[in-house]
Amino acid sequence: MRRYWRKIGSLLTALVFLSMVGITGCAVRGTVRVYDPDYDDYHVWNQAEIVYYQRWEVETNHPDRDFRHRGREEQAEYWRWRHQHPDNDRDQH
Repeated sequence: MRRYWRKIGSLLTALVFLSMVGITGCAVRGTVRVYDPDYDDYHVWNQAEIVYYQRWEVETNHPDRDFRHRGREEQAEYWRWRHQHPDNDRDQH
């Protein structure tokens, strides 16, 4: 009977591990691209872009708000600012 429980325990451990790998893998693959109509280009919205976005909020005294919830003019203002602050290593404009 102990063998049975050991096999069940091993199986459950393997399932938990595989589910964690699967969840993490989905997060990595879920790339979001945001269109900038004024510059007619796309930006990859990843952790590096979030850092720039938070910097823009601080430098321009905008309240902390999700980019998607900003109006069209504020989004355009961000993209104008962003094009003036390129990240030469990783920028994919």
